Amino acid sequence: MKKDNKIYIAGHSGLVGSAVLKKLNKNEYNNLIYKRSSELDLRIQKDVDEFFEVEKPDHVFLLAAKVGGINANQKYPAEFIYDNLMIQNNVINAAYKYNVEKLLFLGSSCIYPRNCKQPMKEEYLLTGKLEKTNEAYSIAKIAGLKMCGFYNKQYNTNFISAMPTNLYGPNDNFDLKTSHVLPALIRKFHEAKLNKDKEVVIWGTGKAKREFLHVDDLADALLFLMNNYNGEEFVNVGVGKDISILELAELIKDIVGYDGEIVNDLSKPDGTPRKLLDVTRLNDLGWEAQILLEEGIKDTYEWFKENY
Repeated sequence: MKKDNKIYIAGHSGLVGSAVLKKLNKNEYNNLIYKRSSELDLRIQKDVDEFFEVEKPDHVFLLAAKVGGINANQKYPAEFIYDNLMIQNNVINAAYKYNVEKLLFLGSSCIYPRNCKQPMKEEYLLTGKLEKTNEAYSIAKIAGLKMCGFYNKQYNTNFISAMPTNLYGPNDNFDLKTSHVLPALIRKFHEAKLNKDKEVVIWGTGKAKREFLHVDDLADALLFLMNNYNGEEFVNVGVGKDISILELAELIKDIVGYDGEIVNDLSKPDGTPRKLLDVTRLNDLGWEAQILLEEGIKDTYEWFKENY
């Protein structure tokens, strides 16, 4: 991307979008466009087409999505599949119609089968059944990366896809009803410390393992891919290391300074047993994550205290 290219960031106010916007500004890209969902509803094709017709962006970061943790995915599956399909269908199709030079679609590691061989390589997509607790979201994201591939094949577009692992960082969602596990634990331990609670309850056995990538690392990776990758295949983005949910809880407990007990609620699901990405393809391209998990959680906790 040239510094004066018109770059559209769809979903600029979210966890990933805000980090990408910050990264682009830091790297002196000076022609950025973005709108809040109240200004442009990406689920409405007519409005999206009109926006692209007027603005004519050169590059698009498609980061807008309806996201949430296990609880939200189980409670609102219809909204998760409808909203995400509509958003990505409209933006990808408009990017083709209005001659966008390059588009990057952001997926999720939940596209892989529930019992996928570990670490998960890109070629393991669609080799088994999906995790039921987030199936609606997963199917939408699979459709998005496939749509990019089919548009490339039929229309000779340059649409690439990146599949990040579990994300965290500043601007995350800390609502206990809809958030992912890491921000939820930060809030739980923080409030338990303030309230002098004797215990903090975590979902499931705590044995499930997850990989966590700081959103600033992801933003750096997405800018790297936009500037250096034009391949047909989607690319995993992660750190290549994982941690059990119980170990994560203990780490956050120490960072927050909470001295009570951790209790497991075995009536709640663990979700996918393990989700570790194989990041060989991205590493071979020349990019590796830089932010260590403990350092990243400390950074996120400071942001949480300042903003909540």
